Amino acid sequence: MLKRLWKPVVGTAVLVGAPGYLYFKYTSKPKPRETFDLPVRVRGTDGKATMSTRAIQLLTKEEVEDRLHEHAEASSVPRHGMVWKKHTAYLASNDPIEDANASKIVERDPSELSPPGDLMFFAVMDGHGGYDTSRLLSRVLIPAVALELDLLIREPSAIIPKSGTLSNLRALLSPTKASQLPFDANPQFVSLAIQRAFTNLDSEIVDAPLRFLAQTMVQEGGKEQAVPDLSKHPLAEAMLRPALSGSCALLAMFDTAHRNLYVAIAGDSRAVAGVWEQTPDGSGFWRVDVLTDDQTGRNPNELRRMQAEHPADEANTVIMRGRVLGGLEPTRAFGDARYKWPAEVQALLNKAFYEGNGQSMRSTPALLRTPPYVTSRPVVTHRDLSFLPSPDAPSKEKPKSAMKFIVMATDGLWDELTSEQVVALVGGHLAGLKGTIPRGELAQLVPTTTGNTIEGKDKRQRSAEEGAWAFVDDNISTHLIRNAFGGGDEVKLRQLLSIPAPLSRRYRDDVTVTVVFWEEGREEEARTSTFTANDQVRAKL
Repeated sequence: MLKRLWKPVVGTAVLVGAPGYLYFKYTSKPKPRETFDLPVRVRGTDGKATMSTRAIQLLTKEEVEDRLHEHAEASSVPRHGMVWKKHTAYLASNDPIEDANASKIVERDPSELSPPGDLMFFAVMDGHGGYDTSRLLSRVLIPAVALELDLLIREPSAIIPKSGTLSNLRALLSPTKASQLPFDANPQFVSLAIQRAFTNLDSEIVDAPLRFLAQTMVQEGGKEQAVPDLSKHPLAEAMLRPALSGSCALLAMFDTAHRNLYVAIAGDSRAVAGVWEQTPDGSGFWRVDVLTDDQTGRNPNELRRMQAEHPADEANTVIMRGRVLGGLEPTRAFGDARYKWPAEVQALLNKAFYEGNGQSMRSTPALLRTPPYVTSRPVVTHRDLSFLPSPDAPSKEKPKSAMKFIVMATDGLWDELTSEQVVALVGGHLAGLKGTIPRGELAQLVPTTTGNTIEGKDKRQRSAEEGAWAFVDDNISTHLIRNAFGGGDEVKLRQLLSIPAPLSRRYRDDVTVTVVFWEEGREEEARTSTFTANDQVRAKL
């Protein structure tokens, strides 16, 4: 009986239920989205700026989680007895984002002087005035450095400064440890090669529009005519944009063959390392090793350098309000040609590339007199990687002090967190902390020392005792970004991530974070994904 009844019952349910569902779907009103009030600056009809209030739609918890994890990736790769892990994530404030990042492994060819190993590159780029320079650097900066290092091996005289006869005689009579190293294992020479790669690449970017204009004028026979109109040339924008926009660049290179770490910075991004210091009782603490200084006009070292490189009568104008000529914040960067080209060159390029379209370049800085004011020459920091296995001393005893990770991030992270907070947050994550932890308790759970950070920007950090940290993410970079913008304070996190561009730039910057950490052995547990060895930038090193 029941078998014969089920079809009519189902049919009735379909006939009655479907129209009812459709009626409910199309007649019921959607639940209104939550909003919050945000103070915004607006200009009235008289041109004066006033403050107003704007209702901002609040992202749901699920939407916030999607946004935090949308651009997160984690990978690991076994290399020569170590498992190297990389976590990267980024969160946009600008639309589109002006940050970029890159990583690459360059396999070394072993030789009599160099054991097996790799050059492992990691880079983050913080663009400004557009994304053109940072995106270009994400493709070409690592190859440029690898090629300079290859040149250091093949033609060292092209990079190493020539010494005088007396210096050469002294080196022969009493050779130092550094002089006995292979060229690519000598930190002084490697640092020079990295600096050459940065400056030569920037010259290519900044000089490209000039070369293009000069070649065009030569092809036209050197006629005594007005500057040629290149405004509609298909290559015009491609030449100009990377030169006129700008980007900071932070590069870390692990030389596992010679057990060296090099960190190069041009700009106000920052790299810090977490060094585990074991104490006699078997416990320990994290030492904060700040690997870079923020290169802005607020850095007294950069201020002195800038003043020394320009006439004395510009001492009070090269840096104004912590900015180059009162405008640009970083004192070192790629691109930013408005601070590198003479005024007459800028006028010439404006006429050639813009006037034909009825447009114009951004105006030349009013205080520009003796350019360049911005350099791409990086400061390079060296550290020994004592934790790596050594073919000369294959001791199994673990060092009492060992670097465990490095964090590289654009300034959007450091606007919100200190170097000490970042090391503690990563150290706590690696130790397996979970859940929500009051901010004031983290120092007891994850003891850290104070790092020697030269702050280059105004900070928006809250009190160390205010709010809570959240340990809920598997990806360490996402973990840092979450805690930069609220952590365990869910309301604050939702509000900050809900503010749309361009309003969001008043409250948070683009953020890109790369965390590199490692473990000895355990190759069978390694999962290789986006961070892999490949032949795209293979160098015979």
